[in-house]
Amino acid sequence: MKLTVKLLDIANRGVLLHCTDAQNMRVRDGDRVQIVDEATGKTAQAHVGTTGSLIESGAIGVYQPVNATLAVDEGTSVEVRGAERPASLSHIKKKMDGGRFTKDETADIVRDIVDDVLSPGEITAYVTASYINGLDMDEVEYLTRATVETGEQLHFTRHPIVDKHSIGGVPGNKITLLIAPIIAASGLMIPKTSSRAITGAGGTADLMEVLAPVSFPAIEVQQMTQKVGGAIVWGGATNIAPADDKIITYEYPLRIDARGQMIASVMAKKFAVGADLVVIDIPVGQNTKIATPQEGRKLAREFIDLGERLGMRVECALSYGESLVGHTIGPNLEVHEALAVLEGATEPNSLIQKSLSLAGIALEMAGKAGPGQGAQVAADILQSGKALEKMRQIIEIQGGDPNVKAEDIVPGEYGFDVNAPQDGYVIELNNSALVTLARLAGSPYDHGAGLLVHAKKGTRVRKGDPIFTIYADREWRLERAIEVGRTLMPVLVEGMVLERIPHERWV
Repeated sequence: MKLTVKLLDIANRGVLLHCTDAQNMRVRDGDRVQIVDEATGKTAQAHVGTTGSLIESGAIGVYQPVNATLAVDEGTSVEVRGAERPASLSHIKKKMDGGRFTKDETADIVRDIVDDVLSPGEITAYVTASYINGLDMDEVEYLTRATVETGEQLHFTRHPIVDKHSIGGVPGNKITLLIAPIIAASGLMIPKTSSRAITGAGGTADLMEVLAPVSFPAIEVQQMTQKVGGAIVWGGATNIAPADDKIITYEYPLRIDARGQMIASVMAKKFAVGADLVVIDIPVGQNTKIATPQEGRKLAREFIDLGERLGMRVECALSYGESLVGHTIGPNLEVHEALAVLEGATEPNSLIQKSLSLAGIALEMAGKAGPGQGAQVAADILQSGKALEKMRQIIEIQGGDPNVKAEDIVPGEYGFDVNAPQDGYVIELNNSALVTLARLAGSPYDHGAGLLVHAKKGTRVRKGDPIFTIYADREWRLERAIEVGRTLMPVLVEGMVLERIPHERWV
């Protein structure tokens, strides 16, 4: 059918048809059509949406991403015909029924995700099927390799290339802001591509964005790393493992991080940046992704196994995940805390020791420190000011202000103290509840939003002492966080009443 193009500035890979034209073509909402510009020979496939009023009969509304492929002008006449369903949908259905992906099936799905052939609903089905039925190690390897092969890769002439990653699950885990400059200051190279928050209140990319831009093409990431030894950027802007960030987009609303997809996600980005040595941080504890050390060791073995398959040396560290790292959750608050340590602060101990331990493992793997000496070498680099200077170089080369200080990074305008209801010791911090409050306050999108935790587990408090402060950039978000916080009980003080059972009159 010949239709006239009407360009629509909508960021969705679809087209809009009048319901009469759709009926004549025998397509309905969710079906696919092929659009052909016969003058140029360019074609594009798109999902169909229908309307009775927004588009007149005889026209086709072409959304912005589709026209990036077609490059047609308003009023161009194009040929539109029904298109077949991609084979990858059958592969996804197979997984939904409990089957396993082959290498070729995985490649089909990843390619269709990258090329925007699959609709948002279809990608969600893939994510959900993989979450419910899981991926075995062969499937994880297929996914890792396909994710790398459909994007760009970095190639360095000097080795080894070092990388680190935390699987998340513990709030306030801002350690990359210390580890990356420590490793780079040692003379190693660390091209750190990071994610935005999936289940937490701030991914490393969200934090770094407080200090400098994080969106760069792959070639610039490589050049920056070669020049100053390191970079901390958002992987979603690099076209390095592009399928991964698209998958994360559909995991985010569901707050899920499927185990097999998570392993592939981490390792694909390490493989794509040319990493030789990788340190994986696996926080363990109640209310984290990994509840027990036994489960953590199993996950570590899977990371190491996949690393061997890909030719990378991987070491994992099980870290304490029962409490947040440091005292802050949320971009500005976490960046302030990390910068303060780089500037010489000797607290918080949890942030400093975890960062030094993991940086030390990397330094030992690379031969920059002897066995058991890595943490001390990392501490020497931190205390000498070399890590701070290296962080300033990274900030500057990414377009930020290298002279920024911790005191320049402030929390949101609106704040509320949550006080101890009675004397006692803090006996529990609920990580997931704390993250929920930070997100309700606006984190990570509002950089000033988050929590400052004054009293961590084991701290003695008196009635009325502040336990934590909620910050927000917008007053209505603060009010919402306070309202929900009254029901969540994210912090327990010994002797607190946990539940009130009211008297009920029997009629």
